[in-house]
Amino acid sequence: MHYLSDSISQLFWHLPNASLLAQNVTDPNVVGQMQKAWNHFIQTGQVWALLIGLIIGYMIRNLTSYG
Repeated sequence: MHYLSDSISQLFWHLPNASLLAQNVTDPNVVGQMQKAWNHFIQTGQVWALLIGLIIGYMIRNLTSYG
């Protein structure tokens, strides 16, 4: 079991993205970031594309389902 844990530690040590394990958080305002992203989603009209896609997908699913 000790050999397995050593192998895993070596694997993680040599990963190129190991810096993702420890990052500096520059803006801890998560709720503010979500609000900004939602406002951008609404202002750019992506919400309409989402709704139209859901409606068309639902219609296609009903047309292609059996029973």
